[in-house]
Amino acid sequence: MESRLKVLGHPVHPMLVMFPVALLATAVLFDVVDTVGGPDFLGEVAYWNITVGLIGGLLAAAAGSFDLLAIPTGTRAKRVGLLHAGANVAVILLFAAVWAVRLNADSRAAGGALVAIEVVALAILGISAWLGGELVDRLGVGVDSDAGLDAPSSLRPPAATQRIGEV
Repeated sequence: MESRLKVLGHPVHPMLVMFPVALLATAVLFDVVDTVGGPDFLGEVAYWNITVGLIGGLLAAAAGSFDLLAIPTGTRAKRVGLLHAGANVAVILLFAAVWAVRLNADSRAAGGALVAIEVVALAILGISAWLGGELVDRLGVGVDSDAGLDAPSSLRPPAATQRIGEV
């Protein structure tokens, strides 16, 4: 299933995803370093990374929705796509909550509770990134017109390996 939203023949969603993932992950790293005694400016930089990461995440979500809506209902790809989208919505909401708390604060530093929320959001983002990889690499969504939309999970061993192990 090829992407419905392309630029110069390439799907847009995968092009946009790397920016919010990198910005949000870096924000968490900067906040952790700031919290354990790093330079004071890291909290401010982390805040702006979250700001731009949220904007990029919303753009990536909009592009991804074109592909998600085109996946046929009843396929494994649709189930994985919905999990991927739901996880990303949770990540955006968690980081948006952290951003909102820091918006008018005297200091843009995160502190313990906000860093904990960021770490949870980052863990969810890691799971979602894996699901996105499963969609593209295993199921061919967005990149392959002959995609196997019901291919088994990449975590399952190939059928030949299963037979050898069962003997």
